[in-house]
Amino acid sequence: MHKLAIALLLLTPALVCSSLNAGTMVRDYPAMKISPHTWVIEGPLGYPSVENQGFMNNPAFVITGEGVVVIDPGSSVQAGRMVLKQLKEITDKPVTHVLDTHVHGDHWLGNQAISEAYPEAEFLAHPEMIRRARDFAADRWLQIMEDSTEGFTSGTRAVVPETSIDDGKTLETGGIHFRIYAPGAAHSGTDIMIEVVEDKLLFLGDNVTYKRLPRLNDATFKGSINACDVALNTDAGTFVPGHGPVGGREIVEAYKTYLASLYELASKYYEEDLADFEMKPKIVEALNSYADWVNFEDEVGRHISLAILEYEGSM
Repeated sequence: MHKLAIALLLLTPALVCSSLNAGTMVRDYPAMKISPHTWVIEGPLGYPSVENQGFMNNPAFVITGEGVVVIDPGSSVQAGRMVLKQLKEITDKPVTHVLDTHVHGDHWLGNQAISEAYPEAEFLAHPEMIRRARDFAADRWLQIMEDSTEGFTSGTRAVVPETSIDDGKTLETGGIHFRIYAPGAAHSGTDIMIEVVEDKLLFLGDNVTYKRLPRLNDATFKGSINACDVALNTDAGTFVPGHGPVGGREIVEAYKTYLASLYELASKYYEEDLADFEMKPKIVEALNSYADWVNFEDEVGRHISLAILEYEGSM
């Protein structure tokens, strides 16, 4: 038999299995109105998994005089379809724009669903997010989501934003102004925060999470702390974290305190010649008020190691 035919036969069972496991839409999560123009879907906390179908961020939509602006439509085409279903229960206006807060695919791979339903919609993100997504991040995140959900997100394609938007820019549409903040070297190096000016509301992306600790492999502590300060210096009264419940200033302050405390303690114990595993029990005790945050046990040790590396690099 021809070698190509044999190879295709060998691949077929895996492809069939992935196809059988693929879902059509993430289970319903209700949209919650949080300001005059803005609705948010608070996703479950934790890592992407079979149980949560890979959906664990906070998609949102803002209804303007001309249409709808969607922010972070989720981790897959299946998540994006669910977001659209909730949106259509509230308005029949078309989606005109999509804003993606950063390159991590659990926030933006839902773009595909929006693009299919509204092909005229404009997709916007930080220029570095666009570059990284095109270079390598899109394929990496497609694989992460498919592996984590055992094929539920199969069929998702990466619809990478084509329009860049950066710090200090404002998108105006339908009488609503979306002001962009892009603090450098924060959560991913590709981050934007989005202020809905008329609603005094700020979308934080993963520059801030609440009741759930994120991976910080692409982050810096000092940059993330600065992003918290940028957020607190806006006129916003309502804050939407990338993961976790919506709230007021207290959610930004809680996350900033975690970052600053961990970095300060790791630096102090490093100067005392403690290894990371020696300082960990002391830091965990000091951060006991965060022990009930999702992923604390998984992430705090890694955060200590990353803080030490950053402190060493600053010397």
